[in-house]
Amino acid sequence: MASPGDWKIPASVQPKTGGYAYDLDRALSAVVALSTRVPPEAFTAETLGTERAGNGVVIGADGLVLTIGYLVTEADSVWLTTQDGRSVPGHVVGYDAVTGFGLVQALGDLDLPVLPLGRSGEVQIGDRAVMAGVGGRQRSVAVEIVARQEFAGYWEYVLDEALFTAPSHPHWGGAALIGPKGELLGIGSLQVQQGGPEGPKAINMIVPIDLLPPILSDLTLRGRADRPPRPWLGLYASDAEEAVVIMGLADDGPAEAADLRPGDVVAAVAGEPVADLAGFFRQVWALGEAGVRVPLTIRRDGQMLKLAVTSADRERFLVSPPLH
Repeated sequence: MASPGDWKIPASVQPKTGGYAYDLDRALSAVVALSTRVPPEAFTAETLGTERAGNGVVIGADGLVLTIGYLVTEADSVWLTTQDGRSVPGHVVGYDAVTGFGLVQALGDLDLPVLPLGRSGEVQIGDRAVMAGVGGRQRSVAVEIVARQEFAGYWEYVLDEALFTAPSHPHWGGAALIGPKGELLGIGSLQVQQGGPEGPKAINMIVPIDLLPPILSDLTLRGRADRPPRPWLGLYASDAEEAVVIMGLADDGPAEAADLRPGDVVAAVAGEPVADLAGFFRQVWALGEAGVRVPLTIRRDGQMLKLAVTSADRERFLVSPPLH
């Protein structure tokens, strides 16, 4: 995480004091810096790194902090730093691969306001909001909701309806999307490109907050949502010219064990044609729980092959200490 003074948002896109119906500065102070360390032998260390930094949002009076899950997955060291430079340790409470949310409990007194949860389902395209990183107005962006649509991530991840905002926040991971009443509408996950008449522009993908209440109690008490684990293949794939192409494989994962290879084109799951990335993942998940056999039809070097992958529970590959 950049230290104060290292960077700031251009003044032209910062939220302006007095332009909101709530206490803007108080709401922004609920955002904290979050830094984690992950052991080098952790399953995600190679892809996500052993030192991670981003933002988190205080959502509980007891110091419960909501963030994006990739910052805390397998972390064995967590530090939270307030806008005024105070740092307290924390520990990972829970992580949910389906939504992408992560929860951290502060182990000291943050003495910060709580950002109340809003209703992301009520957000409309064109609505104004604030994308807030730690550091107040100089580290926040006055944004517009530019899209609400499905999002599929190459790491076997699908949101039925994500929120997208512009201008893009440069330090989006775990940042707070704050609505017109000073409420939390979502958590920053990614920066993506949106096409337009003037060429592509960077926008932020936001995980909507409505996905949190149904699993919040489970995450807090059990460390994971109370649902059967989805079948995980251990591959990275992308859409390409009306096809789904395998771009890489997780080391020692199910797909590697089944002899899938980078460059393979996924033509069908259990005999049903694959149309796009989101559809591919949903077809796999529809077969049953983690451990189910997943029959795939693959196009490789001009030939059609039939392979079967014995899926797994993704969380069983996480080698860090327990999440809670």
